[in-house]
Amino acid sequence: MQSGVRLRSAVIAARQQLAEGREKLRQQHNGGSPGVQVCALNTSLIEDLLLELYEAALADLSEADAAAVEEGVALVAHGGFGRRDMAPFSDVDLMLLHTPGVGRQVVPLARRLSQDVVDAGLQLGFSTRTPSQACTLALKDATIFTSLAEARRVGGSQELFEIFAARFRRAAGCWSRNLIAQAEKARLEERRRYGETVYLLEPNIKRSRGGLRDIQLVRWVGFARYGEVDPEGLHRAGILSGDDRDKLRQAREFLLRLRNELHFHAGNAYDVLDRSEQLRIAKHYGFAGDDGLLPVERFMREYFQHSGEVRYTAAHFLASARPRARVALLLQPLVGHPVESHFLVGPVYVSATRQGLEKIRGDLAQVLRLMDLASLYDKRIDHHTWQAIRQTMANGPPVELSPEVCERFLSLISQAGNLGESLRRLHQLRVLEKLIPAMSHARCLLQFNEYHKYTVDEHSIRAVERAIEFHSHPGTLGEVYRGIRDKRTLHLALLLHDLGKGYVEDHSDVGLRIAAETARRLGLPEREAETLKFLVHKHLVMSHLALRRNLEDESEVLKFAVAVGSPDVLQMLYVLTCADLAAVGPGVLNQWKLNRITDLYYRTLRHVAGDTPASDSDQRLRSRRDEVRTCVPSRQRGPWWDQQIAALPRSYLFGNTPQYIVEELGRLQDLPPNDAVAWGRFREDFKAVEYSIGTYEQITPGIFHKLTGALTSQGLQILSAEIHTLADNLV
Repeated sequence: MQSGVRLRSAVIAARQQLAEGREKLRQQHNGGSPGVQVCALNTSLIEDLLLELYEAALADLSEADAAAVEEGVALVAHGGFGRRDMAPFSDVDLMLLHTPGVGRQVVPLARRLSQDVVDAGLQLGFSTRTPSQACTLALKDATIFTSLAEARRVGGSQELFEIFAARFRRAAGCWSRNLIAQAEKARLEERRRYGETVYLLEPNIKRSRGGLRDIQLVRWVGFARYGEVDPEGLHRAGILSGDDRDKLRQAREFLLRLRNELHFHAGNAYDVLDRSEQLRIAKHYGFAGDDGLLPVERFMREYFQHSGEVRYTAAHFLASARPRARVALLLQPLVGHPVESHFLVGPVYVSATRQGLEKIRGDLAQVLRLMDLASLYDKRIDHHTWQAIRQTMANGPPVELSPEVCERFLSLISQAGNLGESLRRLHQLRVLEKLIPAMSHARCLLQFNEYHKYTVDEHSIRAVERAIEFHSHPGTLGEVYRGIRDKRTLHLALLLHDLGKGYVEDHSDVGLRIAAETARRLGLPEREAETLKFLVHKHLVMSHLALRRNLEDESEVLKFAVAVGSPDVLQMLYVLTCADLAAVGPGVLNQWKLNRITDLYYRTLRHVAGDTPASDSDQRLRSRRDEVRTCVPSRQRGPWWDQQIAALPRSYLFGNTPQYIVEELGRLQDLPPNDAVAWGRFREDFKAVEYSIGTYEQITPGIFHKLTGALTSQGLQILSAEIHTLADNLV
């Protein structure tokens, strides 16, 4: 607001009322009041304030206009305001609903009211519409539909609001198929923007997957399909199970209280659970750490458990609410064809018969067979069957695996195809932890560092998926993955490699024991068991050597080759290393890292496979030098460039792009003897600045210590350093 403009008395009173009300709510929140209760009280505070401003705005109209407005206008809350779950600094979604006959009188009322609400200190989402306009717009726009699905009258004409509500409900029912599709599409786009996986480590608790928005999606779809937004009402109608209703209720309370905490602490509408907030809230909530887990990791595990349940429940509710799915479910017993007398394969679902459900509850082999069928026919597992499996697995004791179960699981994990999706299904069903008990500890386990983007269980499954994607990689990585004859050991190692996290010991040492126990449970042959244990125990060695050590030191490469021992193990470790990096987050396995790891792969292969791979490695080196030469501008080419490119060390050649190598050499071409030049660039992949110094060997005694001293004296941390010797005594 511009300085010098006097506020109306009603606005001043509303500001005071809002400040006092928020402070009272803050005290109630800090005292432990439930999130739902604080949100409802906040909604009531805003509602009372709005009604007073509405009355003040009406008082500005002429007596005749005010009388017309009172008969033909309704003040309608929608969105979070309509749901009564407004967080402390949520936007206020408000609509002035009016009859066509009072359009002229509504304009000054809307202008006055919206200005006063904003001046009072609220963020306002505001519209003026007739019932016809509101319904028409809602059928075209998913955002308007989802907001109006939870509309309620705050003030004004009750009759007008009821006319709108009845018309809107009828329209939503008639157009439910289209509205559900629109709402689903809009939610998918929002998830892609704010976090597609529930296991994102800095989630937006409202918009990321498994957040409040997915709970709201259940309400919106419930309204469109069944005319009911409240999960309790959906349960009474037999549409939502009691277990799903309870999980949504518990998650909503947890997330609303958490959102209130974020808003109160920030003093504004802040919904991102970033790392600093995770640390603060874990301490504020009194989480304790032990057994290798930090307090923040325990807090975030609880968050992910709730968001995972929301994701699961919302996805199945949405699938069952689609009109085609509902029909398919009714027709399943009639048109589905039986398989092995225990299962039915229908037009949309794979389900278990009554006898099949009993078999599934007591036999992991039957569960895996059901997974095979779902994959084979590309069908969803119907919700009733899914719930029966999940509840049995979650509540059942650990089991010894039968030979049939082991055979089925090993067959599943040896195939690429849609293995990632199958593993996700098994994990969601709580079956994977029956096969590999260590998955239970890894479930929703946060890796609290700046490096990882996902929880341990999510990262492990993503690592398998990234490896499978390498099948179509055009370079060495794809060639090596395609050439691995038996991929089950590799896939299993990827699934296990980080399951030792969250303990006091080094996770690689714990992982070694997990790999040994898994090999025993699955009945792996001794040689395969030893390979599995090596891959899990040493899964970091190749990346550390390639990215943190000087690859020109042949003794380091030789030591690594001796530890690896065979080309087959090297191939699997190479793919595992790359998949592990790729599964950390988008862009982590960049070209520089891939070049370094691939170079180490070829150099190690020379030692473990004899002479033949050496020629491949040498050819690769020649090709790389040719790539650099082609990047030299034609006017600059000559003996100096040929001499320098021929002398470039392998680690430098594969650690930088040809274009950047030419750029760096160009800085040295005219460097006078006994002189030095320096430059820097920001490395996005390292989130650090890389400094380069070019000089001559005769003036470099002690240069490393001089440089490190200069940098550390400025408070800088050195991540790594390398010295490359070039031709003409350049370094």
